[in-house]
Amino acid sequence: MLSYRHAFHAGNHADVLKHFVQVQLHLYMNQKDTAYTYIDTHSGAGVYALDSSFASKNAEFDTGIGPLWTRTDLPPALNEYVKLVKGMNPSGKMRYYPGSPYVADQMTRPEDRLRLFELHPADSKILAENFRKAEAHKAEQGERARGRRVMIERGDGFLSLKALLPPPSRRALVLIDPPYEMKDDYRKVKDAIEEALGRFPAGIYAVWYPLLQRMESRQFADRLKRLPAKEWLNVTLTVSTPGPDGFGLHSSGMFILNPPYTLEPLLREVMPYLVKVLGKDAGATFVIERGTQVTGAAAGRVGAGGATRQPVGNARRASPLSGTGSLRLPGQPSVQRALEEAAAAADARRPIGAPSAKAGAPTANPAAKVEAASRAKRFSRPAAEGAAPRAASGRPQAAGAGGRSSSTRPDGSGTARTGAGPAKARKPR
Repeated sequence: MLSYRHAFHAGNHADVLKHFVQVQLHLYMNQKDTAYTYIDTHSGAGVYALDSSFASKNAEFDTGIGPLWTRTDLPPALNEYVKLVKGMNPSGKMRYYPGSPYVADQMTRPEDRLRLFELHPADSKILAENFRKAEAHKAEQGERARGRRVMIERGDGFLSLKALLPPPSRRALVLIDPPYEMKDDYRKVKDAIEEALGRFPAGIYAVWYPLLQRMESRQFADRLKRLPAKEWLNVTLTVSTPGPDGFGLHSSGMFILNPPYTLEPLLREVMPYLVKVLGKDAGATFVIERGTQVTGAAAGRVGAGGATRQPVGNARRASPLSGTGSLRLPGQPSVQRALEEAAAAADARRPIGAPSAKAGAPTANPAAKVEAASRAKRFSRPAAEGAAPRAASGRPQAAGAGGRSSSTRPDGSGTARTGAGPAKARKPR
């Protein structure tokens, strides 16, 4: 589908998040002398006029760069991005907004290479013309020609990505931000990065995505967490509460695979500020997650309040008998509660003078004990084939050599516990 034109959305809150992160990634890559290749799979037109009929139709820049334009209290990291935008508006009036290719052109060095792809015929033509004018202007200023530094191709960035990896310098920054108008775009992004990681695992891959009501969007970040990258970082920005009809872009995210170690601290500093300045109602918030490829589980999750939030209801991390997992249906009591109710019923039927059947005390009535174990079995996870059997009391026996349970400490660090191995089977005589 070629109907999408980014000019309608130029400078909105999603662009602020995307281009702020992009600027920080370039600053990190520039710290080393070795050249790198910047690859933009969906480049757009490169530069957008905010007073054009496209951009002024919905004036989405009023939700993003507009509120930041006159601020004097910008965090230093965010100020780098705003300075770049103001640099292309020397009159001081907000007329032009840069796309990701222009951001890359301004942030990269003469020895770095830009490889830009755009499938839309009109935007591809405008992109090439914008860079032709930029090169002509630099020539008038006496800057030396950069040769094949910038290459622009009208084509599918998903298909072209694999031909460029690994780059000659073995350093690359890849930005992927398709329009997501077609549901298939979510799958294409995942497949393209998975193949790219197979060709060049050391690259930095930055993915912009919208947070919408559709299932593909809600599951997208979790799918990216399973990709074979050493580390990942996910940040989302919500400026208002989504409407009941589900229309409109209220939230977006940037997912970075192999992120710089410097990026997360900067996000912790800038994201609360963006929520304060760009937020429209009480639903404005942000989330920062980080993790590793081993399990895809978040090692830390920071919300708008600044406190670390741990995942709950994860059946892989919670014991089926702990009452805290996601194995119970809504309204069902926990296993511990079921055992207590069974013990109370047994106490009501026990003969006078018989010992109590409450939790922790021996049960004198065998029938009550069998009933308690039977009720516990109904709430427990069905045993997998070949798994270790459970004791009659309802408590799980120690896992074998292949059984491993993981937990997350309050500080975000993961631990793993391995139980004793199962008893060895006797050999037939």
